[in-house]
Amino acid sequence: MPATHAVGLVFDDRYLTHNAGLALINYDDPYPFASPIPHVSSPELVGRAKHLLDLVGLTDRMVRIDPEPATDDLLTLYHTAEHIARVGQLAAGSGGDTGRGAPIGRGGDRIARLAVGGTVAAMAAVMAGRVRGAYALVRPPGHHAMADHGMGFCVYGNVVIAAKQAQRAHGAERVLILDWDVHHGNGTQDAFWADPSVLFVSVHQDNLFPVDWGAPDQVGTGAGEGFTVNVPLPAGTGNRGYLETLDRIVVPIARQFTPDLIFISAGQDASVMDPLGRMCVTADGYRLMMERMQAVADEVCEGRIVVTQEGGYAPVYAPYCTAAIAHALAGEIAAGLEPPMDPYGARGEALPPTHALGLDVERALERIVATQQRYWSLQ
Repeated sequence: MPATHAVGLVFDDRYLTHNAGLALINYDDPYPFASPIPHVSSPELVGRAKHLLDLVGLTDRMVRIDPEPATDDLLTLYHTAEHIARVGQLAAGSGGDTGRGAPIGRGGDRIARLAVGGTVAAMAAVMAGRVRGAYALVRPPGHHAMADHGMGFCVYGNVVIAAKQAQRAHGAERVLILDWDVHHGNGTQDAFWADPSVLFVSVHQDNLFPVDWGAPDQVGTGAGEGFTVNVPLPAGTGNRGYLETLDRIVVPIARQFTPDLIFISAGQDASVMDPLGRMCVTADGYRLMMERMQAVADEVCEGRIVVTQEGGYAPVYAPYCTAAIAHALAGEIAAGLEPPMDPYGARGEALPPTHALGLDVERALERIVATQQRYWSLQ
């Protein structure tokens, strides 16, 4: 298959062994219930997504990309030596919290390094022309991780490190990172806050997590001012609001920035069934968002796009959203393959925010456009 059509997939069974432990109150209090409840960051989410891709026959047509654990040289592109050492020490014992709500189990440092390495491997395959796009189906996620501590289930900054490595070793001068996880990508924002060579766009539920991150007026600093684009949306935004966001803000800015490479931090926790978000996006909504971003990549950077897994915590539904994204990313290689049927069914099409743009969403978009018009040409 010509590399211009080939699409890669990073997956490794070791990702399913990442152990976030139990669902603890405030992450560190003793567990109070007699019947344990597992942490919402479950291996089932990634494992079931891979299973769905297998069932529809898509993985048979994708190029397998094998991950390698990230070295210290890669990790220190963003993280401090102290954080890396602390993760290693916890993993050598019985595990623990690598920062603020980012737990690992025994041996978890190797799996976290493998998540970084998988995202880097996907990027390297795209930049080398081996594939035009790739999905890194990895865990643990990465967009909340700060330079000196883990946070929000994230140990290391998978996309941050892959973007920096793309610039250091693969000739990417300008990189676009679109984060559509329902939570703000604070670690990614922190990494590129003053960097005009990386455009970071976060589309998230307004002030959900972390609190006070991701407001529209957080636009970067110094030379990087204007290269952070925050799009906080109200609860219940739905498919129509997300697609309007891409059409009015994300796509026009991406075209003006003309990146050499696009990353998508794909968190499927804005879905209609997610326990940690309230945004009502359906699997079809995710498919449409992916199609829009693939079209942008085809237009501005010869299709070079890397999707890497972030959140998504509905064990029944999130895997279908991930499969819909992967199916859209696959493009021509998915010809003749039907995506998995949406288990939410016709109810998704009946939801008002699937088709209607709420007034609160309209007002939010107007505020964001007004802010970003200082830096970009927007209608």
